[in-house]
Amino acid sequence: MFTGSRSKSYRDSFSQRVAKPTTKKQRSFKEYPSAKRINTHDPLSAQTSPTKSTASSPTSPHLNSAIVTLSVGPSQRLFAAHEDVLARAPYFAQACRAKFFETSGKRIELPNEEPEVFSAVLEYLYKGDYSPRLVHDKKRATWSIEDATSGESSESTVYINGVGGAVLKDTLIYCSANRYALPELQRLALKKQGLQSGVQCSTILSSARYAYANTPANDSKLRAHYLALVIRSRNTFKRSGTMQMEMEMGGTPLFFDLFVAMVNHLDDVTNAR
Repeated sequence: MFTGSRSKSYRDSFSQRVAKPTTKKQRSFKEYPSAKRINTHDPLSAQTSPTKSTASSPTSPHLNSAIVTLSVGPSQRLFAAHEDVLARAPYFAQACRAKFFETSGKRIELPNEEPEVFSAVLEYLYKGDYSPRLVHDKKRATWSIEDATSGESSESTVYINGVGGAVLKDTLIYCSANRYALPELQRLALKKQGLQSGVQCSTILSSARYAYANTPANDSKLRAHYLALVIRSRNTFKRSGTMQMEMEMGGTPLFFDLFVAMVNHLDDVTNAR
């Protein structure tokens, strides 16, 4: 009797111990996760859709590409840029391909470019804009220039020896963007230029002459911008001795185009009556 009860309690105790789950579970080798693989390719190329060119995204450059040296202006001021960033401009993409077999490092010469202008172009290629930046007021649905001040400033113009005067920086950037085949930069420069105010008559005329000398004859945007600007400010230009001197000097189709534009404006006013 004693033996029977002891055997039963022993069996019950043993069964309970066997049925009790263990706190630690041993895992087989196959159950452990595999080691993390190291991605050796460019992460940007994996995130980019194969149907969308990286050139359309100026804010995601391939910073692991080769460095290209650029010598700019008569003073040969040196700039350094990543080849993949430069290649977003067709002009520089072709220039880099031409230097493909050079072993001492790629170097591009831009003797006729202004360093201040090229610095803005390079900033656009990296960031999608250049200083001062364009600011959009969503509430008013208006655009403005960052930290803009009324009137002409030294930062908004660049002195050009060939013109013999100051030229609006946005005009220079527009013309350079035309050479480098960057239409989006052209539109940006034109938009910023249209937001400026208080520019001197002499600067407007010298900028207009530069625009006519450095854009194709079929350019219908920058040239038209200056024609419209002169017509809107005709009372100021009528009193300006600079306008008379520029017209007497001639040497540019600007004034014939201005004459045609003013005649068309008079025709529109007459027909509206």
